[in-house]
Amino acid sequence: MKDFALSFRPFSTKSARNKRKAAAFAAHKDMNNCGKILAPAGSAECVKAAVRCGADAVYLGTKDFNARRNAENFGFFELKEIIEYCHARGVKVHITFNTLIDDEEINKAIETIKHICALSADVLILQDLGFAQLVRKIAPEIERHASTQMSTGTSEGIKLLEKLGYSLAVLPREMTKDEIEKIKKNTNIRLEAFVHGALCMCVSGQCYMSAMLGSRSGNRGLCAQPCRLAFSVNGGTGHDLSLKDLSLVSKARELSQIGVEFLKIEGRMKRPEYVAAAVTALKKAQRGENEKEALDILSAVFSRSGFTDGYYENKRGRNMFGIRTKEDVTAATNKVMSSLQRLYDKEQPLAKVDFKLTAQRGKKLSLNAYSGGKSVIVSDEYIPEEAHSKPSTRDNLFEKLSKCGGTFFEVGKVEINLDEGIVVPASVINSLRRNALLELEKRLGKSEEKKFIEPKIDIPKHKAAAQPKFHIRIVSPRQIPNNLDRIENIYVPLFDAEKFAALLKEEKITAAVEIPRGIFGSEAEVLKGLEKARLLGIKDAYCGSLDAVALAKKAGMKIHTGFSLNVFNSLSLIELEKLGAKSVTLSAELPIEKAVKIGGEAKRGIIAYGRLPLMLTRNCPMKNAGSCADCGKKGCLTDRMGIKFPIVCNNGFSEILNSRPIYLADRMDDMKNMDFVTLYFTKEKGESVNAIIDAYRKGKSASGEYTRGLYYRGVK
Repeated sequence: MKDFALSFRPFSTKSARNKRKAAAFAAHKDMNNCGKILAPAGSAECVKAAVRCGADAVYLGTKDFNARRNAENFGFFELKEIIEYCHARGVKVHITFNTLIDDEEINKAIETIKHICALSADVLILQDLGFAQLVRKIAPEIERHASTQMSTGTSEGIKLLEKLGYSLAVLPREMTKDEIEKIKKNTNIRLEAFVHGALCMCVSGQCYMSAMLGSRSGNRGLCAQPCRLAFSVNGGTGHDLSLKDLSLVSKARELSQIGVEFLKIEGRMKRPEYVAAAVTALKKAQRGENEKEALDILSAVFSRSGFTDGYYENKRGRNMFGIRTKEDVTAATNKVMSSLQRLYDKEQPLAKVDFKLTAQRGKKLSLNAYSGGKSVIVSDEYIPEEAHSKPSTRDNLFEKLSKCGGTFFEVGKVEINLDEGIVVPASVINSLRRNALLELEKRLGKSEEKKFIEPKIDIPKHKAAAQPKFHIRIVSPRQIPNNLDRIENIYVPLFDAEKFAALLKEEKITAAVEIPRGIFGSEAEVLKGLEKARLLGIKDAYCGSLDAVALAKKAGMKIHTGFSLNVFNSLSLIELEKLGAKSVTLSAELPIEKAVKIGGEAKRGIIAYGRLPLMLTRNCPMKNAGSCADCGKKGCLTDRMGIKFPIVCNNGFSEILNSRPIYLADRMDDMKNMDFVTLYFTKEKGESVNAIIDAYRKGKSASGEYTRGLYYRGVK
């Protein structure tokens, strides 16, 4: 790594330093056709590294309500200093508010938004559908960006986000270049894409493994990263949920040409050296320089057996998998880390400053400084004296004013009003310049508070029938129950609707087609499937994502929403009501004592039986062992204790099911205020389906292996 370290050392000569400053300023300000770099900031030192290396914006979290609650994060006093530091240097601050919020936390979340408005942050990144719509009303002047945790990756889904008032959508990491281009072509909303950092096995917002196995929810900001543990498939490597880190640094210009506005670096848990290396690599790529050396350094700082662009290039498979090896750990030598620290140990020229100096006989000196539309004037008690030998000249005063070293300013225009024959000491000019720049930095860092409107929240209480109905989710005609008593809805696979239509046509129940949870790149096929379902007489759709909701609305279907829309509070249920939902399945991470208190009018229920899908992934774990043909649709994942998790595939995505089903038949008395419970069948045979439904009718105790899910232990 010796050569890499040398390549990052600052030049030693004065001339070289000036050239470096000029180049840095030009690179920061003159790349109008390049995407903006959005850097992670888990600590104050990371903010400094991001800003000084040329990031256009940073994203960070408060102590609560963000998807990296284990990061250092910031209290409000610290946040104030960070925002002023960034704004003074022309850098935007995006606040992550991308977690699910329960009804009891709403007031605290509102107070947090109030503080954020007072501090004049630029952007809120939001996941929770209901709270995001509340923010739209109470903080109308702050930009709202739809988090990648919203799992939205189709043109129709992105259009829906636009209608909901988001100004930008953060795209899922799993999207291909063609899919991103299609969204840009067919929508007006601004886009953001991840270009470097950790790559989760699961689509963001759709992972319940950490919560189910250890009560630490990724949707609540405390993912324990179980995917990095030893889960294996037959013929795999033994770490068949662990992907290499994503890197699209070499695609930075291409993404910008497509129209992606923000190029996002993942890593709020990483060190400042990582932030510096990633931002620097992106800057090199944007300038069209050979970024290989920068990528090698990035790999040394942190990688998992290298990097991958498999999703972007639509080349999924074994090459995307990787783990953190001993060689990966030891690559980050002290020399490499020291060279990276030198990238951000000093301020870089990020803003032009113009000066106007007035030096006249009999008057105090004054210096005006202008930058970024702001101006200050400072004066000194010194009154110029007549020169006895060498009077001050415009040239030597200009030279003194041009020395902005140690600050983030670069001198632009300098106007000097100087009476001839007087002398102004260098120490006085230096003091004026320093004071002017300090005052100007303060002025640039101050922003007007964002408007905040105290909310009036009126959530209607819900009262359900005494006995909840059953909603049945099945995947095979053989699973259609013999006895349909108390069964209100049956959800069947969209692309197999024809197999079920005739069998269910005469029954007095609602048949709904289940839209696949993963539909990136296949929205046209989904729309055709919905049109076909309508011709078959099926007019309802079971939707597990906003993509599905948008497509169902376009097809004129009645909407029923699934657990994976992550409804965690009354506000989200009400927003889905507004979008046309006839029934809403609540989040499987919501404790039952909180679920029964959810307000709003729409029918609501929970997954009361079934193997909950713990992950939705676009690169199947079985691909680390072989091809789909080798699998035979009998894939299974095994953990370190020999526990098996079935894998099912649908529409180019895979779902990893829990090892055992949720069972609540003997807890039905706890379902007060639930309109229905969903029995979520996957691999059960017909006779088992009938027996389980009968058990729920009679409230029978469980037998065999089962789980109560998270309904009684909750999540952190």
